[in-house]
Amino acid sequence: MMAKTKTDMREAVMTAAKATVQSHGYNALSFRELAKEVGIKSASVHYHFPTKGDLAAALARRYTEEGAAYLAELLATSNDASWCMDRYTAIFRAALANDNRMCLCGIMSAELDDLPAEVRTEVDKFAAMNVGWLTKVLSRAKPSASEQDLREHAMAIFAAIEGGQLVARGCQDIGIYDRTIRAYRTTGLIP
Repeated sequence: MMAKTKTDMREAVMTAAKATVQSHGYNALSFRELAKEVGIKSASVHYHFPTKGDLAAALARRYTEEGAAYLAELLATSNDASWCMDRYTAIFRAALANDNRMCLCGIMSAELDDLPAEVRTEVDKFAAMNVGWLTKVLSRAKPSASEQDLREHAMAIFAAIEGGQLVARGCQDIGIYDRTIRAYRTTGLIP
């Protein structure tokens, strides 16, 4: 059997930590539990991430970067705002479909008072990235709208989708999310 490289161990820790946060939140992160799950010593987790804040900030940064890359790909693939929004809402649904998990940054936002500054910064970047992307999508659907109106509408959509995911998760019913997204469409919140 080949020994795990430092990169492999770091990735294993990040994968386990992401699942923990999406299921139980930032406060559930435990280096001891992560080490046990990954099969390494707690000191090895600290080698890669000196503090819990370092680990959570790295998770949120990667989550934002991966999300931004995927969303940019959607914009490059289609000019249709409804098509883009279908794929956007599917991202949040996929988290629910994966063991009733939450958006990583959404669940950490709920614990804002407990987050170190470096984690808050990364969570804020995630929200800004989403609002920026949604603004671009909305500008395709409403080309004559002002930038301020588009940004406010984008923030409303982001908040509504995160909220819909949270309520569906709390009720352990993905159908609530589906019905909520349909209602957002029917009322015109989502193009």
